[in-house]
Amino acid sequence: MRGIKSFGEIASRDPDRQTAETHIRIALTNRFNELGQAEIERVA
Repeated sequence: MRGIKSFGEIASRDPDRQTAETHIRIALTNRFNELGQAEIERVA
């Protein structure tokens, strides 16, 4: 939840647009998490 709030307040007043805005924020948060994860390779 903190990650979603870091993008700021929801600007839209229309409920449909609020839903779309929230989906975009979640997609961005997921993408940032994917970029930051290390790849683990088994050595032995």
